[in-house]
Amino acid sequence: MIRTMAALHLSVWHIIILLATVALVIGTGFYVGRSVRSADSYSLNGRSAGPWLVAGSIAGTVVGGGSTVGTAQFSFSFGLSAWWFTLGAGLAFCLMGLFYAKRLRRTNLTTIPQYLSLHYGKRAEEAAGIISSVGILFSAVASCIPGIEIIAALFRISAWQAALVLILLVAGYTFFGGMKSAGVGGILKMAIIWVSLAIAGGSAAYSLWSLPTLGVSFPASAFNLFGQGGSTALANLLALIVGIFCTQTYIQAVFSASKPAVASLGCFVAALIVIPVGLPSVSIGMYMHYFAPQSLPVLVLPLYLTEHQPVLVAGVALGGIMLSLIGSIGGLSLGIGTMVSHDILSPLLGIREDKKLLRLTRASVLGVMVVACGIAIVNQDTEVLFWNYLSMGLRGGGIFLPLTLAVFWPGHVKALWVVLSMLGSTVAAMLASTVIPLPFDPLFAGLLVSLALLVPGLRWQKQPLLVQERRE
Repeated sequence: MIRTMAALHLSVWHIIILLATVALVIGTGFYVGRSVRSADSYSLNGRSAGPWLVAGSIAGTVVGGGSTVGTAQFSFSFGLSAWWFTLGAGLAFCLMGLFYAKRLRRTNLTTIPQYLSLHYGKRAEEAAGIISSVGILFSAVASCIPGIEIIAALFRISAWQAALVLILLVAGYTFFGGMKSAGVGGILKMAIIWVSLAIAGGSAAYSLWSLPTLGVSFPASAFNLFGQGGSTALANLLALIVGIFCTQTYIQAVFSASKPAVASLGCFVAALIVIPVGLPSVSIGMYMHYFAPQSLPVLVLPLYLTEHQPVLVAGVALGGIMLSLIGSIGGLSLGIGTMVSHDILSPLLGIREDKKLLRLTRASVLGVMVVACGIAIVNQDTEVLFWNYLSMGLRGGGIFLPLTLAVFWPGHVKALWVVLSMLGSTVAAMLASTVIPLPFDPLFAGLLVSLALLVPGLRWQKQPLLVQERRE
């Protein structure tokens, strides 16, 4: 049950501005998604997206609960090191744009499992679909936790009622228009977040730096990007990079680009959008640590906005935060739903007709939303960034090395060993994060097992692809 003591104190104008901001973006996404009539248009925007739509789909998904509420929550306790989430995500998109995007877009595919199937066969596709879906689901949970918390606090309703409202909002954002709605909505959402949080975060930073006792009010580590230790920061960075490369939603945005060069440019634009967006939340978290140390950490960002900012700025920023959560859940659910429908259910049920595949994809997306909200309610007291880093590590351990070998060294690994590495690395990462705690990130356990199982399957002589490559 949501804590009633955490209820935010909003005026009527706060609520009106918040709802108007959310309605503007969701309404626009719904409007542009009216033309979606096929599974290809729903999942890939008809492969006609320009760099801004590609960037909007990427940034609109990655800037979610972890980038806003979670970053403020983390900086409330640890300071500047909370910036690593958006900083690392931006660096990952730069690397994707440099090395992966063009190669992936040259194939006329829809999902990561399909790309792996092209090189390693059907069993690899099925294993990758399940592993990726479970891993990405945890990222959706990371946005559902603060989303449910904030909705319940705003309207003083129960967790289950808040979850239902959240599902309806997410459905309005991306359920009907798919990738096209996510791209347009992502652009609008990022504009709102950039402007409103820049104003609010700038105010918090100015107040902090004006304090004569700033140097003694925080430990030195609070102003150090490596305040939690260099090894921890680098481990989190690697987990983000690996996890992002293995996230269907971001690869799906790459596949939606009109041409390979556009896909690469879209990744760079997304990086420029994402990298600085965490800094205002860091400033706000540290501000609340000093001026309101008794605050509930998960609510420090909305509390700061409602109690320390003008009504207009607070209302628009709260709307932006809600949109960051809604967009992230919607984008991740779209990625999982696309994999589940295209790579698992469609072959199982023998569905090939486009209209039926579209309905199946939408039903899968809705199902993912419901499951993510259910998990979030059960784990409401956990830290948001924990779910993000766990998600990145789990799916990255199983998919990253096989995907990278398929992109840069195709035809040099035996399919059986690839499937074994996917399964073995995922089990290792799960055990390392739950049953057998290790002194390092579960991602590394997964990657080590993946590497150990791939080495016996390496061959120096290139073999032809298992499936004829589909190109434009």
